[in-house]
Amino acid sequence: MTSWPEAPFTRAGWTDAQIRCGVRRGEIRLVVRGVYVVADRPDSLDLRAQALATVLPPHHVVTDRTAAWLHGVDAHVYAEHDVVPAVETCALRGREPCGRQDVDGRTRDLRPEDIETLHGVAVTTPLRTALDLGCCLRRREAYAALNALARAFAMTSTDFKRAMPRYRRRRGVVQLRGLVGLVDPRIESQRESWVLLAIADAGMPLPEPQVWVERDPGLRYRLDFAYRRLKVCVEYDGEDAHAGSDQRAYDEERRRWLREHGWVVIVLRNGDFTGDALERWLRELREVLVPTYSNRRW
Repeated sequence: MTSWPEAPFTRAGWTDAQIRCGVRRGEIRLVVRGVYVVADRPDSLDLRAQALATVLPPHHVVTDRTAAWLHGVDAHVYAEHDVVPAVETCALRGREPCGRQDVDGRTRDLRPEDIETLHGVAVTTPLRTALDLGCCLRRREAYAALNALARAFAMTSTDFKRAMPRYRRRRGVVQLRGLVGLVDPRIESQRESWVLLAIADAGMPLPEPQVWVERDPGLRYRLDFAYRRLKVCVEYDGEDAHAGSDQRAYDEERRRWLREHGWVVIVLRNGDFTGDALERWLRELREVLVPTYSNRRW
């Protein structure tokens, strides 16, 4: 057994064979690209900051998805969890971006109010991080990141709109401008954000997130999205949240009761955000809304 440091460490001072052996035996694990920690040390914001500090050059600021991660919000897509992304940073204007292989270094204009120190690491504020991600990520991921940071830091679309003038000519600002008005901190997951965005893009009225329906005194059901007066709900079945047999049985009972009491229940799963699958549930939703909104053309 190798005696590994308690603090996050890089490969410096260790052979490739030692590192590979430590990972294979489950003694150490990657925290960020190029930085390791003993495997049994629990994840925390402080640990993340310590790891970033080992690869962050002076006068550089943690930005974008790495900044969101340091703030406690995971803005990476599902497939990216199989690899360790590069640390995203920027050099302040007039300084050279970082050229390290494990750092995605760029240059960006930042004001002092855009930067805070978190556990000893310079990082863009939650507001600045959200707006940057709203510009630079793909549209669905950008919207999910805006909602997640808004939820984590009690921000609203109004907070984002106040900061928009600074982004007037920035690349991606058209996308950002179209998303900030839809921000809702009540949305609890990335895929729920995708659901609401798909409904908005289809031009349909937006449902209310996180609606409680009372079944009996002391027993309530929570719906991901609902048109409560029309008794129509839309729910996303995440693989993690609904993996257990007890949870599946609960969901089936809940939805059976809702349907017996006049609710239309539309259920989405992982593959329902593209192509025919996307059109299927949007068409189903449109058909139950059209009788009420018959004067609207979609």
